[in-house]
This record gives sequence, C-alpha cells and structure tokens, in this order.
Amino acid sequence: MWRKLIIRLKILLRLHATMTPGLRIILPVLVVAAFSVTTAVAESAPDPELREALRAAADDTPSFTDRFDAEVWLTDMSRRLERQVKDPEERIRILKLVHVEANRVELPPELILAVIETESNFDRYAISVAGAIGLMQIMPFWLNEIGRPNDNLLHIETNLRYGCTILRFYLDKENGDLRRALGRYNGSLGVRKYPNKVIDKLSKKWFQG
Repeated sequence: MWRKLIIRLKILLRLHATMTPGLRIILPVLVVAAFSVTTAVAESAPDPELREALRAAADDTPSFTDRFDAEVWLTDMSRRLERQVKDPEERIRILKLVHVEANRVELPPELILAVIETESNFDRYAISVAGAIGLMQIMPFWLNEIGRPNDNLLHIETNLRYGCTILRFYLDKENGDLRRALGRYNGSLGVRKYPNKVIDKLSKKWFQG
C-alpha cells in the first residue's frame, strides 16, 4: 500500500512540473485525495488474468518512462473504470490511449478520464442530441474544418487525439485557467456547472487513493 502511495506522490510531483498555473491551483486537492486510501482499494486484489494483461500493457505503453509506474497506474485506474467498462481488454486499451494522448499534449491523464466520464460515461459509441460523438464527445464539423473528413470519431484513438488536442488548445487560450478551458470545451463558457462537475470527478474519483 505504501509503495503505491509513494508512486502516486511521484506522479503528482511530475505533473506539478508540467502544470500550468491553472492546473496547479487544484494540486493541493489532488494531493489530499491521493492519500485518502480506502480499505476496499487497499485490500482488493486484481484478477490474475487481468494482472497479466496489465503487465503486458505496461510493457507496451511508450508514454510511461518507468515500467513499475505503468503497472501501478494501469492497475489502479482499471479498478476505478471497471464499473463503466466491463471488458478488461477494452478497459486497458482506453487507459493506455488516454495516457498516450494526454502526455502528448502535456495534460494529466486523470483529467482526461474525468472529462470522459462527464462527457460520455466511457461509452465510445455515445452520440449526443447535438451530434457530438464518442468518448470525448467531439463535434463532427471538426473533420471538415481540418480537412480530414474520413476520420472516424468512433475510433478510440482518433476521438482521444481530437479531444485532448482541443482541451489543450483551450487551456492555452485561457492562460492555464482550467475552469474556463473546460467551459470552452463544453460550449458553456462562464457557467460553472460543467467545470465543477469535471473537477469534482477528478478530485473524488480519479485522484482518490
């Protein structure tokens, strides 16, 4: 248990080094959450087959610099995601791709998980009444806007690539103000409901120890 706490603190410290001021504002909340270890998480053991699948995934995840960090993160996040994504292989695939795409744009992968939960509840086939598609609910007009009309937003990697890129753009546009960036992402700039929902999920679920 303590090894996991140490790894989590190392991850938080590394994130701090790459965070913009807006993200650093919520770092104290995340640190507190990281050390709020519940008995259920501490005592539960993963399925042996899932453990092996996670180890294989950890070996094949280039966005991690340390294999042990990869195994700990994937195991931890897989448990948290199990209720929403039942299939272990799909769950691991989503987590690996979230980590890759989040790191590509220098965002915490846990933030992306919180956005996905808020946007689609991890339903990769979700389509909103407004026509937004997939895990991160991307509007299809973007395909024509960037000259890639054949991109499939139902593909996990494609959807995450678009979503992470868009969120990073808005965060830079708002000079690191996470709440305003999230408002822009949701199309509700100036309304606190959506940013509060994402940050609440981030602090209570995805950074919880």
